[in-house]
Amino acid sequence: MAISPLKQNILANYLGNAWTSVMSLAFIPLYLHFLGIEAYGLVGMFATFQATFALLDLGLGATLTRELARLSAQADKAGEMRQLLRTLEVIYGTVAMVIGAIVLLLAPFLAHHWVHPEKLTPATVQQTFMIMGLALACQWPLGLYSGGLMGLQRQVSLNVIRGITATLRGTGAVLLLWLVSPTIQAFFIWQIVLAAMQTLAIRWWLWRILPAGGPPARFHRQVLGGVWRFAAGMSGIAVMSIILTTVDKIILSKLLTLEMFGYYTLAGVAAASLYRLISPIEGAIYPRFTQLVAQGDQTGLIDLYHRSCQMMSVLILPGALMVALFSRELLLLWTRNPVTVEHTHILLSLLVIGAALNGLMYLPYSLQLAHGWTKLAFYTNVVAVVLLTPTLVLVTRRYGAVGAASVWVILNSGYVLITLQLMHRRLLQDEKWRWYARDVSLPFAACLAVAALGRWLLPDQLALLPLALSLAMVWLAATSVSLLASPQLRTQLARYLPCGLRNPWKTEEII
Repeated sequence: MAISPLKQNILANYLGNAWTSVMSLAFIPLYLHFLGIEAYGLVGMFATFQATFALLDLGLGATLTRELARLSAQADKAGEMRQLLRTLEVIYGTVAMVIGAIVLLLAPFLAHHWVHPEKLTPATVQQTFMIMGLALACQWPLGLYSGGLMGLQRQVSLNVIRGITATLRGTGAVLLLWLVSPTIQAFFIWQIVLAAMQTLAIRWWLWRILPAGGPPARFHRQVLGGVWRFAAGMSGIAVMSIILTTVDKIILSKLLTLEMFGYYTLAGVAAASLYRLISPIEGAIYPRFTQLVAQGDQTGLIDLYHRSCQMMSVLILPGALMVALFSRELLLLWTRNPVTVEHTHILLSLLVIGAALNGLMYLPYSLQLAHGWTKLAFYTNVVAVVLLTPTLVLVTRRYGAVGAASVWVILNSGYVLITLQLMHRRLLQDEKWRWYARDVSLPFAACLAVAALGRWLLPDQLALLPLALSLAMVWLAATSVSLLASPQLRTQLARYLPCGLRNPWKTEEII
């Protein structure tokens, strides 16, 4: 049976994410060996720059994704697509040069007054910051061109390019540090080379696969008139999202001891790993939502909405429940440190519940963007920021890190219980209770029953290998029953069975 393009995109996103994650993690010990921990701290500064300058995206990357997906579903739109891409890439290129110039100008201040190196000289640090500016300028347009490929649903080729460059980035950097120069400057010079290669490769491929037609592509200010509202809405959402995801760390770093803040950070990193299951589906489904909206295919949109939401539930709920119920055991397997486990396991349980609730809202959020509706997400996040900041301060002062993690659960519960209902007043108005009941509650109840039974039956004292095998078996069972409890996924699964085995499923196609 042939694999549909949508399934190919989802599979490619998962494989691409997995490979780039392996590449990024595998080479860190070698970087530390050649560079030392102080120099590697500058790599952390580079990541901070990337996150900060993401605010300058102005929603253009998401806008290109949506517009190319929408226009590709309509006839005779090749010229419009090419004009849009050329206009946005001129803006993006200008922003890239501004980012590079900002970092270059700030390099002396950052080297002499912001960071406090002990082994590296200020001159070395200043040179490194200047090289970082060039690397950021080369890497910045990636967001735009990657968004274009996602909008055209060419995510297989996008992940191939990402996988190749991730491999070259890691292996090339290690070889350069080993054979040529074990310095932080050499490391970032290689980042410039790879960033430029990746940007040029994705740009070339995007322009190559765009439909031909229309006048030569040029910058047109009037092109922005049709997309500026959506872009502005996406920019506002991005700003609020960055505030939401960083305000807890800023507040807790002030109110908690450094040791306790370290435990909270560790729990946050572990809980955030759940998003690696979420983003591949969202990245593949969002462009398809946009196409169905542009085509006016309401029946297809409803079917895909429920099918993909059930898929999301099956992927994230069993894993989240396993982490929440077995956080102590999983942390012990990971860290092998009982003291760390004792201080972190409750935080991890709470934070992963919040992450799961947040993950369930990804596809409803994508549905809003497919309709060009950004106001609900923006105003919801504004309210969340206004309420979250004082609440975090008060709760953290009284209950510490556990209180702060609980606020994250309450915040994301509000998204599921309130924001979703507001969305369904306007979009897919008759589908709200089906989302709650069939897309989420059925798979949740099924996997909760299995995970809770596993929690009750698990012996108190197990060696690490039997413990790991036991947890893997419980997770596999919880995922299996969650899949069987999801009506549309169960129907699809039955199609792969021999005819004689289909009757026991008693499935019906749900539309």
